Amino acid sequence: MSLKQRYRETIQPKLLKDLSLSNIHEVPKVMKITVNRGLGEAAQNAKSLEAAVTELATITGQKVVVTKAKKAIAGFKIRQGMAIGCAVTLRGERMYAFLERLINLALPRIRDFRGVNPKSFDGRGNYTLGVKEQLIFPEISFDQVDAIRGMDITIVTSARSDEEGRALLREMGMPFRSN
Repeated sequence: MSLKQRYRETIQPKLLKDLSLSNIHEVPKVMKITVNRGLGEAAQNAKSLEAAVTELATITGQKVVVTKAKKAIAGFKIRQGMAIGCAVTLRGERMYAFLERLINLALPRIRDFRGVNPKSFDGRGNYTLGVKEQLIFPEISFDQVDAIRGMDITIVTSARSDEEGRALLREMGMPFRSN
């Protein structure tokens, strides 16, 4: 059973009861997932940006947007408009497929993994997690990687508080660390 189907059939009714909500539409849901990768070295090395874009497209299965510098920073040798990162916003079916792969395949492959930090919520029920290397995703093979790069994964939910967001992600199977 897919994560979307499981959400509709079991997670939604359980959260409705657990959070004592009156309407099914009040139940928090995942709105979108943003995968972002900042590349400081792209200022000196254009090939690293190309490789990062290809990897992100392979991981997410969607076209990648190249992000550009908003203003020049002389200390980092960055000029305005220079390509310094890439990002993908996932919604719908691809979002659920990515979240399922992240929870069930990628996170358990992290070395010395004891769970993700339960405190990484922003106060409005959105969760951000940093991944140190792209090799945890099964789509990336070790031979094709030129450098190990991390990425930020932000899960945007419709939850009104961190507690609601945490309950939603816990029901979806996110392995939170018990402090």
